[in-house]
Amino acid sequence: MNFLNIFLLQAPQQQGSTWSGILMIVLIFVIFWLFFIRPQNKRAKEQQQFRENLKKGDKIVTIGGIHGKVEEVRENTVLVSIDHNTKIEFEKSAIIPNASQVGGAA
Repeated sequence: MNFLNIFLLQAPQQQGSTWSGILMIVLIFVIFWLFFIRPQNKRAKEQQQFRENLKKGDKIVTIGGIHGKVEEVRENTVLVSIDHNTKIEFEKSAIIPNASQVGGAA
């Protein structure tokens, strides 16, 4: 056989392997999205909703592990009472929901 015949015989096989390669990449992306991106976005939405719905008297935990009770909610900050005469002001982004506050997500 000459070179042209060999090339023509192998062409359909390469086409099939190209489609299977593209299909594999798409499948990996879908799996990655289902198991990593989607749950992370859902968790971020829940945390944002939690921060927007903070009100006086809520018990909270900060990202640094400080437990306290909300005394006052401002636009971007929250005044938290951590002891009888001790109050600290935190950014809302520094407050995380407890597992008991948001459907088991911490």
